[in-house]
Amino acid sequence: MLWRKRQKDIIDWIYNEKKALLVTGARQIGKTYLIKKTLEQENCDFVEFNLIKQPEIVKLLESVSNDDCKTFLERLTIATTHDLKKGKTIIFFDEIQEYKEIVTKIKFLVEEGSFKYVFSGSLLGVELTGLKSAPVGYLNTIEMFPLDFEEYIVALNIKRETINKLKKSFDEKTKVDEFVHSRMIEAFKSYLLVGGMPEAVVSYVNESDYNKVYNIHLSIIEQYKLDFTKYEKEKRLKLKKIYDLIPAELADKNKRYIFKNIDPNIKYDRYENSFNWLIDAGVALPVYNVTEPRLPLLINSKSNLFKLFLSDIGMLTSLYGKTTQMAIMNDDISLNCGAIYENVVAQELNSHGFKTYYFNSHKQGELDFVVEYKDFVCPIEVKSGKDYTKHSALNNVLNNKDYGIKNTFVFTNFNVEVNRNVIYYPIYFIMFLEEQSFQLPKINKIDLSDL
Repeated sequence: MLWRKRQKDIIDWIYNEKKALLVTGARQIGKTYLIKKTLEQENCDFVEFNLIKQPEIVKLLESVSNDDCKTFLERLTIATTHDLKKGKTIIFFDEIQEYKEIVTKIKFLVEEGSFKYVFSGSLLGVELTGLKSAPVGYLNTIEMFPLDFEEYIVALNIKRETINKLKKSFDEKTKVDEFVHSRMIEAFKSYLLVGGMPEAVVSYVNESDYNKVYNIHLSIIEQYKLDFTKYEKEKRLKLKKIYDLIPAELADKNKRYIFKNIDPNIKYDRYENSFNWLIDAGVALPVYNVTEPRLPLLINSKSNLFKLFLSDIGMLTSLYGKTTQMAIMNDDISLNCGAIYENVVAQELNSHGFKTYYFNSHKQGELDFVVEYKDFVCPIEVKSGKDYTKHSALNNVLNNKDYGIKNTFVFTNFNVEVNRNVIYYPIYFIMFLEEQSFQLPKINKIDLSDL
């Protein structure tokens, strides 16, 4: 079983939560597998209903009113040979995008209290939008992503002790042992080709064949595109155009998605819903422009200026083709890896809870990423080449006292260095950059009784 960080959240839900659980995320990232394996590992009594493989379940349940839990449960009992034990059995509904209205029943099912419920499915970010009744207070949501780099190296059998030592180097800003550093760079470059889709990772671990990984990626991409075909022709063509252009747009100098490359006469508002569909489906990651690197970043962001990355780095390099993959394997210095490295960083930051932005100014230049880290704005630069200490835009922002930037990170292929408030980290250290919500201090209650 692949180690997934989200397993801890599912285990915590099993033992400590009365609410229902919804596991969301893109297709083929291991949601169903993780739920079932965790329930089995914890010796839970559970029954699974797959609403794609068992369409009769949908017909059985859709005519039941939301608050009629008795009839709902009676019909479930008829639909399975599994003995449903009150207070013990966990009911797992998979592929709920086929009957998204089941979400509106959650409140009544949780209040009824006979069973615990876990839900999963693909395209939920799309399908659940605009649902008439959201069960506020009755549903916990977990979002899953492809394996991040730490999960990937665990699949490659790295020792937890080694990860802990690397984390210590990250925290203390000390150099990594050169042998370990070279091996980690090697592992990182393999991650560029394999990515984090579970099927691809398992194939690589078992067979070490990049050709098979490549074919798996292309198959998953085709499955994504099949989702496009569910819509009318105009929307289907828009989704395909946007998705197919992502690799080329990232390879462009400024990496920003240029709408006119889709259609010279395009206006963003005509395609906005299609961009949002790809983002909500979890197959594309947006990084929005901010006019200034100041807190809060959200109020400085522009929703119509963004970079658009793929949700999985392995699928991106497969789309670039085998020649690019071979160049990565051979450390070909003629290959510009800027877009590839930025996609990895966008993917890691997204899966670690960050809202990602970038900054671009005619006078000051462009910063690859800007995030809110702890209690400050933190610029992040990504350098795939040897000239990693050259970053004029970063210097300009650091020298602007109005921004009050405390620290900044530059991720490179080289070992740890510190130059005042610029911290140079090896690219694989991106796995340790986590969104850290800090606790606000306690203060005395304001008493207005004297007014």
